[in-house]
Amino acid sequence: CYEAPVAPDLPHVAERCGLSVSEVIRHHLDSEFVAEVIGFMPGFAYLGGLNPALKLPRRDSPRHKVPEGSIAIAGSQSAVYPSATPGGWHLIGCCPLRLFSPLKDPAALIQEGDQIRFERIGLEVFESLWSQR
Repeated sequence: CYEAPVAPDLPHVAERCGLSVSEVIRHHLDSEFVAEVIGFMPGFAYLGGLNPALKLPRRDSPRHKVPEGSIAIAGSQSAVYPSATPGGWHLIGCCPLRLFSPLKDPAALIQEGDQIRFERIGLEVFESLWSQR
């Protein structure tokens, strides 16, 4: 979901990249991601393949708390935060799927080498899926 309530940095990313918000979303959706490595925290997949038009350095100052499910970009990568944690990437949306469940096998939904494509959903669908987690 790329709606304003769950995408606090989307307007800033668009401005910094010289694009419209719609173009940022389209470029993110059109990117063909590959999970390059799992690290930083359990279930955090560094997704290579971000459209070069969206390449930005990390935020100047990290947030003390990034919400679980936040879709983020930094450098030439994207990621989805599997749990709430401090972080310095730009938040452009939110994913309603639970990416890490320690009692499942495998515990992480995304594994190294997986190919990932994002799909756009509206806020109502996002909230419905989030409530079913």
